Amino acid sequence: MGTSVVLAGTLGISHAMAGGQITFVSQGGAYQEAQTVAILDPVAEALGITIHQESAPDAWPMIRTQGTTGQAVWDVVDTPPLNCVRGGNQGLIEPLDFSRVPNAESMPEEYKTPYSVAYEFYSSVLAYNPDAFNGNPPETWADFWNVEEFPGNRALRNHPLGTLEAALLADGVTPEELYPLDVDRAFEKLAEIKPHIATWWTSGGQSAQLLYDGEVDMLMMWNGRVSAIMDEGANADFTYSEGILQNTHLCIIKGAPNLDTAIEFVNAAIDPEYQANLPLHIDYGPGNPAAFDTGKISDERARELPSYPENAARQVLMSYEWWSSSEGEQAERRWLEFMQQ
Repeated sequence: MGTSVVLAGTLGISHAMAGGQITFVSQGGAYQEAQTVAILDPVAEALGITIHQESAPDAWPMIRTQGTTGQAVWDVVDTPPLNCVRGGNQGLIEPLDFSRVPNAESMPEEYKTPYSVAYEFYSSVLAYNPDAFNGNPPETWADFWNVEEFPGNRALRNHPLGTLEAALLADGVTPEELYPLDVDRAFEKLAEIKPHIATWWTSGGQSAQLLYDGEVDMLMMWNGRVSAIMDEGANADFTYSEGILQNTHLCIIKGAPNLDTAIEFVNAAIDPEYQANLPLHIDYGPGNPAAFDTGKISDERARELPSYPENAARQVLMSYEWWSSSEGEQAERRWLEFMQQ
């Protein structure tokens, strides 16, 4: 957990929440720095509140501890919706009263759960070194699995979320028929490619280094990581075709000490005007698609983002509801066994 950072809003404005505060938890690093400038600072000023920040890249253990003991110290958590949904199912996360979150009304239903709302989007995409393919790069997961027509070193993430989806897409499952995942079929397909995987990466930084250094020719990778090394001059590119569209959500810890202010914050944080600021600082898409209608995001920039409607339509939206089910939890346990084989 990182050191707390205090963001003091302007307290002189007239607002019902003036003088309020929350503890906000996010992922840390460049992402938290970007959202601080893009969303947290402006929201703190507009609401006249103080935002105490903490960083927890893996928030689930603390969500579980605080929710179970009834001694919550966090208020709002920016975390994968899997944590919000399973936390809600276990009574660790507050149900979200959407009547108090009007900015969520225009968002697609699939961007919301009973406990959370989308905050930002990223994608697990097929990235590659263009120089390795003579103008004919892989464009689909079937291409990634086709080691004869697309030879080269490969890497995949050492994690089932996204990887099982890619395996099923490679095996011919259509996006519309993807969920519920056919776990047996996915692991059978993964067994085919496993001997050809040079590295199972465990962090975004590692995946970026693999492609930047030329250690692999193609890999699953987060779009922001590919974009970053492309900006640094790396021989790299990627496609949103068959990307796995993922996101983080905002949810509120059960028994949050500042519940009313937390709800007010969640509504403000998904305001299209603030959401539109995020892509100006980092290669993530807004959780609220209405941000694309604000005029803040240029057309050129919008087309680079994972949640831009045309890009989103080419991808599969991950079902965190499925991953939070008993079948999803069993698939996670099976992954550990698969990697040990």
